[in-house]
Amino acid sequence: MDFSFVTNLNALAASYYLNQTNAAIQQSLLRLSSGLRINSPADDPSGFLIATNLQTQVNGMNQALSNIQNDVNEVKTASGAVQQIVTLVQNIQASALDAQSNPGNAAADQQAIQSAIAAINNIANNTTFNGIGLLNGTAGTSASVTNSNLIASANFGGTFANGVTQSGNVTITVTQAATMATITGTVSYASVNATITNSGTVTINGQSITVSSGETVQSLIDSINQISSQTGVSAGFSGGKIVLTQTNYGANYSITESDSAGAIIAAGNATTAVGQNALATVTAMTQINGSTVAQTVNFTGGVNPTDSGLLLSDANGNKILLTASGNSTSTSNVAVANISSNPAQFQIGANVGQTVSFAFQNMQASQLGTTAIPGQSLQSINVTTPTGAANAVQIANAALSQVTTYAAELGNFQKNTLEATQNYLSNAVTNLSASVSNIMDVNVAQESVNLANLQLLQQSGINALYTANNLGALYLKLLP
Repeated sequence: MDFSFVTNLNALAASYYLNQTNAAIQQSLLRLSSGLRINSPADDPSGFLIATNLQTQVNGMNQALSNIQNDVNEVKTASGAVQQIVTLVQNIQASALDAQSNPGNAAADQQAIQSAIAAINNIANNTTFNGIGLLNGTAGTSASVTNSNLIASANFGGTFANGVTQSGNVTITVTQAATMATITGTVSYASVNATITNSGTVTINGQSITVSSGETVQSLIDSINQISSQTGVSAGFSGGKIVLTQTNYGANYSITESDSAGAIIAAGNATTAVGQNALATVTAMTQINGSTVAQTVNFTGGVNPTDSGLLLSDANGNKILLTASGNSTSTSNVAVANISSNPAQFQIGANVGQTVSFAFQNMQASQLGTTAIPGQSLQSINVTTPTGAANAVQIANAALSQVTTYAAELGNFQKNTLEATQNYLSNAVTNLSASVSNIMDVNVAQESVNLANLQLLQQSGINALYTANNLGALYLKLLP
C-alpha cells in the first residue's frame, strides 16, 4: 500500500473498526444491564413486532383471568347463599312431616316454618355482588303462566336445550296423557245399597279395613274414602262394581289391593295397578353458540320418586305442571307460558365477544315449590290442617328438588365454565410469556461471552490505532 502524509488510511481503518467494536460493547452492556435482547425496534424489527403482539395478548389474558376470578367469587357468593336455603328448606320439610305425623305439633311446626320462610326471603333479597341482586330475580330467568287452563305452573332456570334460556313464549305438545292407577272390582252388585256376603279384610296400599257380613257396599266405599289421605286411593261405584282410583297421576302412584272378604275382588286374590306418566315436547328460545334460536325438548312426567305424572321435567331441570284439562294429546303446539330472561354476562376472554351468560334464579319462597300443588308455593304452606300438612310435604319436596338442582347448576357453571377457562388461560399465559421471553430476553451467558470477545477486540483496536498513528513518524525518518 502506498503511504501518504495527507491521508492515513491505516489509522482511518483502525478507527472505523474500533468505533464498531465500541458500539457493539455499548449494546452488549445495555442488554446485560436491562436483561433484554431487544431494547428498541431497531435491535430486531420483526422480533419486536411479534413480541409486542404476543405481550398484548398476554396482557389481555391476564385481565381475563382477573375477571374470571371475580366471576368465580360472584358465583361462590350465590352458591353459599343457596346452600343455606337448602338447609332451611330441609328444616321446613322436616316440620311438615312432623305436622303430618303429629297433628298436635302443627301450631309449633307452622311457627318454625314461617321463621324459615322469613330467613329464605331475607337471604334471597339481600344476597348481592357489586350491587347486583343474585337471588331475587333481577339477574335471572322467570316464567309466567299465560294459559292457566292447560298448565298450573312453569319453572324455567337459566339453561334450556343445553343453551342459555332466552325471553319468549313457551309452547307445548302433549304426546302422551298421564293416567291414574285404577282397579275395577270383579264382584258385581245391584246397587250401592246391596249387602256384602262375607266378613274379612280389605287391604289397600298397606292400610286394612275390616268388612262385616251384611255391610252395604256404600258403607265399604265410605270406609275406603275415610282413609284416602293415607292410601292415596278413593273408591266409587260404576257398572255394578266397586272402582278404586289413585288420587295422583303417574307411575309413581300405584294401587295394591288384597281382599279376604271377596268384597271387591275374588276372596284371597290380590291385584296391583300403576298409572302412566305424561310425555310432551316443549319449545322455547335459547342461546346456543351466540345465536338465539327456538329449540324443542322432550319433557317427561314423574321423573322424581314423588313427582306426579302431570309434572313434566327436562334434562336441565325445567318443569311444567299440567292441569287435568291440559292432560290430553289434543294439547298441541299451544303457547302456555312466557319466559323473561335477563342473564348476567361474564367476560371470560381477552377479546370482544368472548363472553358467557348465566341466569341466577329467583330463590324467594314464593318462587319455590310452585310445581307441586296448583296455585301454592313454599310461601303459602300451612300445616295446621291435615290437608295442608300433606300439601306442605309435597311442596317442600318440590322446593328441595328445585334448590338442590340450582345449587348443582351453580357448581357446574363454576367448575366446568369459569374454572376450566381459568385453567386454560393460565396455561396459555405461561406459554405465550415463554415465547415473549425467548424473543425479548437476553441470553446472559451468551452475551457475557460476546462482551468478553468485544473487549479483547477493543484492546486490539486501540493498539492498532496507536500503531497506525505512529507510522507517519517512522516514514519521516526516510526523508534526507
